[in-house]
Amino acid sequence: MYLLEVVASAPGKVILFGEHFVVYGEPAVVMAIDKRAYVLAESRKDRRIYINSKNLGISGIFVGESFEPKKGGREARMKLEPIRKAAQKVLNLAERKIGISIEVRSAIPIAVGLGSSAAVVTATATAVSKLLSANLSKKDIFRIAYEAEQIVHGTPSGIDPTISTYGGTLLFSQDKGFEPLEVKGDIPLVIGDTHIERSTGEQVAIVRERKKQYPSIFDPIVEAGGKISLQAVKALERGDLQELGELMNINQALLSAVGVSNESLERLIYAARKAGALGAKLTGGGGGGCIIALSPPEKLEQVAEAIEQAGGTAFIARKTSEGARVEN
Repeated sequence: MYLLEVVASAPGKVILFGEHFVVYGEPAVVMAIDKRAYVLAESRKDRRIYINSKNLGISGIFVGESFEPKKGGREARMKLEPIRKAAQKVLNLAERKIGISIEVRSAIPIAVGLGSSAAVVTATATAVSKLLSANLSKKDIFRIAYEAEQIVHGTPSGIDPTISTYGGTLLFSQDKGFEPLEVKGDIPLVIGDTHIERSTGEQVAIVRERKKQYPSIFDPIVEAGGKISLQAVKALERGDLQELGELMNINQALLSAVGVSNESLERLIYAARKAGALGAKLTGGGGGGCIIALSPPEKLEQVAEAIEQAGGTAFIARKTSEGARVEN
């Protein structure tokens, strides 16, 4: 018995602590947020894969390896290819020779470091798996999403597809992998978007160059970044928002020191702190993208308003324990 259509979703994420330092072996703390990407999958009688991304305003049909654009021209292929790969992987595992129509709607801002692309491919794999009654495990879904992400990011750390698949809050390091964390209480955040697009690869290169230039200064900064992440784990387990905010501010100073902050980010960070945020920092690659501001629940709205007045777009986000899920 096969279903005719399925809707599945997967969450976006924020890096609470440790971005960039994680590249050099230190731990990072990552949290799934309650903004999700939604994918509707329907079976087709032909063997084509049709994908329509409402957010990007692009669509097209894949027939084997060839692509026929519907909206967005030939350039649409590159953006839709990871979604096709995720769907095709599930088709192969299910040993089904049918077509799939996929519609993507996401509440996660795109290309700002919140894990939008990973959430979309994770939701795609989940929806198609359910559609075909493939009964894929979470581990299978993660693996498919990770391979699809390689098209976008080359050799990704695996942070984004992991958090989209499993949800919750994780401690990640390159040598130990992922460790789920017990977080006490809510983590009320305001996310501020600078609307400045940036390349994570370029920001990583900036930090690498600085490390090469000043190794004796840089290495203790990286080590301090790792200590902040481990201290933050204890604060999360206690639900100590005051300490988390202070650690965020210290982490931001280190990120500024290694060269990945800028005026657009700092403007939003200082506006958030002035409006009552307990702490604020950039999240992700830096150079643009987003900031996160940890706020007392009663000050979330005024912190969001302050970020807007400083030139950003703000929205309130909270942690979610739910990863990828079927909606219907």
